[in-house]
Amino acid sequence: MRPGRDVPTLVARAREGDARSVARLISLVENGSPELPRVAAALAPYAGHAQVVGLTGAPGVGKSTTTNELVRALRADGHRVGVLAVDPSSPFTGGSILGDRIRMQEHTMDPGVYIRSMSSRGQLGGLAAATPQAVRVLEGAGCDVVLVETVGVGQAEVEIASLADTTLVLLAPGMGDAIQAVKAGILEIADVFVVNKADRPGADATYRDIQGMLALGERGPDEWRPLVVRAVAVRNEGIDDIAAAIGKHRSWMAGNGEARRRRERRAAVEVEAIALGTLRARLGSVREGTALDALAARVADGELDPYAAAEELIKGL
Repeated sequence: MRPGRDVPTLVARAREGDARSVARLISLVENGSPELPRVAAALAPYAGHAQVVGLTGAPGVGKSTTTNELVRALRADGHRVGVLAVDPSSPFTGGSILGDRIRMQEHTMDPGVYIRSMSSRGQLGGLAAATPQAVRVLEGAGCDVVLVETVGVGQAEVEIASLADTTLVLLAPGMGDAIQAVKAGILEIADVFVVNKADRPGADATYRDIQGMLALGERGPDEWRPLVVRAVAVRNEGIDDIAAAIGKHRSWMAGNGEARRRRERRAAVEVEAIALGTLRARLGSVREGTALDALAARVADGELDPYAAAEELIKGL
């Protein structure tokens, strides 16, 4: 790190709204810098105050356009907004288009908005591995709301639910029926459904299908029932309704302690991921020696079962 760009200085400048310092901190996170523990420690007092809103759905449903319009609505209400847009990386070159910087150009000069595109780098689940720590950076930089737009997801790629306080699932007419929605697991993770491109044929049927599927679920009187909102994001129609639904969910969470429970679950997932990463690193160092090879030989010869070998390997760490 360059002289004068130490972690406390970067955090202080990020708190003052310096976009370059925010960018530098997120780069440290993405690159797995040795300074990362210091970054996390410096940001810890400022974390946990922003509402994290996840936007997910199949490719082509209008996530980027909806995110762009939501930024406009949130800024009109005086919120400082951070956007993390995760784009898929090429399995051949490892590169990523990071197209959301193009789609959201109108906000780039707004000091109350910070937009960061992130490559998934092959990570499954619709997010990049560094996304949780990047959210902490934006919280530390004073963002009231952090919008996390995932890679266009398919079945079982619903990792956003463990990161967001409020999860928006976007659907569009012609993208599959309600049975497909159930198969993708999105009924379980959505706090708000957005039927985007609602001016297209089939939008009413999609809306009714989702409402019908939700009606089949059993919920207690104190449980949240996901809202279903129609929108045409490209024309800025229904965006205020989406923002209102997000606000309603936030009020519900604050009123019954759900916000605290979700943040604790999010912290648990983050701590577990860091611990597993540390263990993998230590296991890699063991792999370079003889301990793992010797245990593998004993398992191959039938002298030791793999569970006992794994236990012995962990003790050695």
